[in-house]
Amino acid sequence: MGIALTKQSIDLGIVTSNGPAMLAFYRDLLGLKDVGEMAMPGSGVMHRLMCGDSLIKLRVMPAEPALNPSASGGIQKAAGFRYWTMTISNLTEMVKACTDAGTRIVMPETEFRPGVFIAIVTDPDGNWVEFLSLR
Repeated sequence: MGIALTKQSIDLGIVTSNGPAMLAFYRDLLGLKDVGEMAMPGSGVMHRLMCGDSLIKLRVMPAEPALNPSASGGIQKAAGFRYWTMTISNLTEMVKACTDAGTRIVMPETEFRPGVFIAIVTDPDGNWVEFLSLR
């Protein structure tokens, strides 16, 4: 017997001590819908952002004590969660917007397989975000 889902999407938690820059990236640059914030007792605030039907929980921790950052370097440099993907229809425009905003482009728009185009950028904490477009 497998898992019995009651919601057909996921909630993704991103923990950071770099709140303003991360919120500017996900909410302002990528355009994820802000559906509110919640104070987290004793540990900062959680900004709730919608990505389609999925909830991105941007958990902003106090700057001290310092957080242990994940290993940098992308997909093949460490095990565990390394990137997440958004399937979009405006790949070229989003890569340009990210470039114009000074976002690090890890992989420019590339035809990965016939009819499947991807680009990978980093958020302000260095987490990889993949954009995927089917044409």
